[in-house]
Amino acid sequence: MDIFCSEDIKELAGAMLKVQAELEPAVKDAENPFAKSKYATLNSVVLASREALLKHGLWLAQYLTPAEPGFLGLVTKLTHAASGQWQSSLMVMPLTKIDPQGYGSALTYARRYSLAALVGLVTEDDDAEAACGRERRQEAQKRLNGKPQEHNKLNGNHNGNHNGNGTLPPETASNSHADAELTRELLKSLPKLDGVNYQAIRAADGQLCVIATGHTAAKKDILSNTGFRWNPDRKIWWKYAA
Repeated sequence: MDIFCSEDIKELAGAMLKVQAELEPAVKDAENPFAKSKYATLNSVVLASREALLKHGLWLAQYLTPAEPGFLGLVTKLTHAASGQWQSSLMVMPLTKIDPQGYGSALTYARRYSLAALVGLVTEDDDAEAACGRERRQEAQKRLNGKPQEHNKLNGNHNGNHNGNGTLPPETASNSHADAELTRELLKSLPKLDGVNYQAIRAADGQLCVIATGHTAAKKDILSNTGFRWNPDRKIWWKYAA
């Protein structure tokens, strides 16, 4: 694969400038027990970039490409829907195991690193988020103060009620800058659980939700008692922020 972009990328570049101006860091939502370090999962990377890409008309595609035996080849491609202009990257990485599990692990690894590199996404842990400037938080809080809480329909229920299985609408968006600032304040009231991270998203009905990711299986009783609901489709715990 010799060509990694269309002949003209002016419209694509303009859209990507807007995307990168809106991107928030991907949260490190999982821990490597061997290296004793935290990292951002594929889910976190996708959540952090999906809204901005869709908003500015960019189609993301990731697909396998032939590679030498013992290696995995992955193409990550961004296409500007309005102009058809595109840019792509190719990652070829060695497989540690030549079996379905080895291919699956390598594919997940390659997808998150390729996507983050192509869109210019960085990661950030909870401590880094907590260290963000106080002035930014206060300014965001001022913008949000006095704004009435919306109670729109969610899966056929009104007034913020969720159904029995806790299903969250699939059309969710990664948190906006203002939502992220508000979430930092909300975190103070949420239980601090080892291996569990919180992030704000906007549901399809427009309401702000908090999702819990990471090692949640062992903490499900605590999360449930705190008002979180399990989403079996997306396999995350979530609750309304208000």
